[in-house]
Amino acid sequence: MPLSYSPPSYTFALLFTSFLQNEKGREEIKMKLESVVVSATINFGLAIFILSLFALLKKQPFYAPIYYARRFYLGHRNVPDSDHRSFSFRRLLPEIDWIFRAVRVTEEEILQNCGLDVLVFVRLFKFGIRFFLVCSIVGLLVLLPLNYTGSNGPNTSSHSMDAFTISNISRGSDRLWVHFSFLCFVSCYGMYLLYKEYNDIFIKRIQQICNRRCEPEQFTILVREIPFCNEHNIRGCNVDHFFSKHHPYSYQSFEILYDGKHLDKLLCQAKSLTKKIEDLRHLSALKKHSRYDAKIEQLEDMLQTLGREIRRVQCRMTIEQKELPVAFVTFSSRWGTVLAAQSQQHTNPLLWITEMAPEPRDVIWQNLAIQYRHLPLYRIVILVAASLLTIFFVLPVTAVQGIAKYERLKKWFPPAMAVDLIPGLRSIVTGYLPSAILNGFIYIVPFAMIGLARLAGYISRSKKDLNACNMVFYFLVGNVFFLSLLSGSLLDQLGESFSHPKDIPNRLASAVSSQADFFVTYILTNGLAGFSLEILQPGLLLWDTLKFYTWDHGKKKHPYVYSLPYYRIVPFVALCMLIGIVYAVVSPLLLPFLVGYFLLGYAVFINQIEDVYITTYETCGLYWPYIHHYIIVAIILMQVTMIGLFGLKAKPSASFSVIPLMVITILFNEYCKIRFLPTFNQVSVQDAKNNDDLDKKDRLEEENVRKALDAYSPPCLRPLDLGLEGTSSTKPFLSPT
Repeated sequence: MPLSYSPPSYTFALLFTSFLQNEKGREEIKMKLESVVVSATINFGLAIFILSLFALLKKQPFYAPIYYARRFYLGHRNVPDSDHRSFSFRRLLPEIDWIFRAVRVTEEEILQNCGLDVLVFVRLFKFGIRFFLVCSIVGLLVLLPLNYTGSNGPNTSSHSMDAFTISNISRGSDRLWVHFSFLCFVSCYGMYLLYKEYNDIFIKRIQQICNRRCEPEQFTILVREIPFCNEHNIRGCNVDHFFSKHHPYSYQSFEILYDGKHLDKLLCQAKSLTKKIEDLRHLSALKKHSRYDAKIEQLEDMLQTLGREIRRVQCRMTIEQKELPVAFVTFSSRWGTVLAAQSQQHTNPLLWITEMAPEPRDVIWQNLAIQYRHLPLYRIVILVAASLLTIFFVLPVTAVQGIAKYERLKKWFPPAMAVDLIPGLRSIVTGYLPSAILNGFIYIVPFAMIGLARLAGYISRSKKDLNACNMVFYFLVGNVFFLSLLSGSLLDQLGESFSHPKDIPNRLASAVSSQADFFVTYILTNGLAGFSLEILQPGLLLWDTLKFYTWDHGKKKHPYVYSLPYYRIVPFVALCMLIGIVYAVVSPLLLPFLVGYFLLGYAVFINQIEDVYITTYETCGLYWPYIHHYIIVAIILMQVTMIGLFGLKAKPSASFSVIPLMVITILFNEYCKIRFLPTFNQVSVQDAKNNDDLDKKDRLEEENVRKALDAYSPPCLRPLDLGLEGTSSTKPFLSPT
């Protein structure tokens, strides 16, 4: 019998097996496509419902303290009257005026009303819109047809989007050079936009510092690790001696800080008593009963006694022995302030440590009591805690990917096969449910990270938020991006990746190309549902309703004012941008979803910035270097992925051609650090001197210095207002130095 001969029965078996495999592949493609469509339908439906509910509730005067909190706080009159009870049919019709208003708001208005930090936040969304809109047009017109027609045979992949991705291109095809060209375009266009944004925000920062010439932090430095005065054995006089000697032409005065823990406890007790008195007065007026008068009088006597005790403790003679090695030092010019803050004051660099003071409203006073030499230990402990939190989240993320991979789920958990008994349920479970569960788990991460950042000893809220923003971003990159890839495609080969590190680009590329479905649903859930819930604020709605109908019944409602939570929003937006950049060449069909994501986010947060969030500190654009870094990380990760993909597609020449592009990206990032970053970390002597000259011209020198002298008095030493008329405890013995 010839070797090439096969019995008819064997040939038929091979054909039948091939047919079954093709049918199985087509069925899996259908299920994958159905999962994506179901996820999109659910998210669109939820978004429309939530946004319609928001548009309806926003028009009700009862909810004005939630949806117009900023306007109430600033005393604007163009908000619904919360005491107005008249009914009109128009109030029951949802409107979308807030979307059109978002288009009309200009950058100049945002900068003037909210500050440069908020403008940088808005520019992040604008960057995403510009970047992904252009990439979408090129990708859909060039890459999408190329990918769809790139396979030599029928597409039997088990991934629904593979027909539109680079996975459908045949191995060794010259079409891959088009993908390389698009990679160069995406990288260069991204760097062009980044440079343009960095330069623009750089100019705006210098101008913003000039516009804020009257702010006290421009005349004040923070000094730490102040040694004892050998003559008087206290630190206060040592500050005056040191700066009078070494900065005689610009030194003005100082404010030494004290350990005010005991005072803080007394002040908390005073606030608690004041709240009880207000509640009893409200209850007495509501029920028109005089039986509360005796209790109110007793509490008022206790409050006056507590006020006298606070005044006694505030006396300098009492707290002088509790000096901290920390002081705010004021200078008569910005030039002198900058020279003192940015130079080494002592031969021993661990003594007389100076830096520019944060804004008075930005200071975290209790953290100033932490010894400077202990701060590295605090930071190490927080880093370890954040790393452990990242590791602990491996379990839920892996479980979520197990749901997304239904075939794996049936193997690990056989009862899951019951999902097939209900028509359409499998598409919901594998399409919408994984991204919804993942977003639910990840939602608590920013709050955990900001809690850790509070323990790190940062002296200002802005530094605390920036640190939390950084930790959340890298947590999301590690857990949501890389771990989703590993648990979805490479979990069984993880050991091989560590034993063969040179294969990591290839394995990463293989994982990226197979997880496009999941990240489409993730972006849809994070964008449509996430942004819709952000604008509705359901948690605050429930809290306000519960409070109004229970312990605060009948009281006047106060606005719920909060600052913009950069640490919660910026990392999630940066993660979606990273996903979009990595998939720009791999799966261009993902790009239009990113355009919609950034458009909706822009409209939502313009509304929140205008009506809800207040500005609690201003760093003059310090968030942009972090955002720039996140985008550079995304571009480099895209290039590493494409090196692996070109290798998998048997195109080594294209892989090697990506390496110079990566080098150019790294050099571009280093240039931006040299060109722009120093201005964000320090203030130049030239700018300080120019602003001093403007003060002389406008005759504002003495007024600005006087404001700076009064701005940094510790809260525990400020005049005490107990809210009681006629009490003698409203004036402290101690006045600021």
